[in-house]
Amino acid sequence: MRLTRPMLALTGAAAALALAGCGSGGDAKVAAVPSAATGSLEHLAAEVKCTPNIQIDADELRQAVCKKSKDADGKFILATFATDRGQREWINGAKDYGGHFLVGRKWVAVGDTTKTVTVLRKTLGGDIEEGTDHSKMGATHSAH
Repeated sequence: MRLTRPMLALTGAAAALALAGCGSGGDAKVAAVPSAATGSLEHLAAEVKCTPNIQIDADELRQAVCKKSKDADGKFILATFATDRGQREWINGAKDYGGHFLVGRKWVAVGDTTKTVTVLRKTLGGDIEEGTDHSKMGATHSAH
């Protein structure tokens, strides 16, 4: 039997599907994270049972301070964005100030601790990103 390009492509695709099916069975940690939530700032706040204190209410950005029960380790910032690009620019600028970021589609929650965003992630889903850690920078400057 002679293998042609279409047959090789089909065989490769079948092998990839078979391998993908084998790895999806037992990772409970992945299954525990829900799909990223969507909606308005008020909707997202309601999902995590906080009353948002609106700080910025503009067309391109809405931002609030939220205080949740002690299981989320206190206060966090919740922001929604009109565009994906606006969100990424905001996150890139905010990361310079440190913090822990839970990022969904056109929204972000920012907490002072990993615990805050980890607890929020159980309800809102999303991806965790870390801001710049400035605590180590002081050690290098004192040696000069």
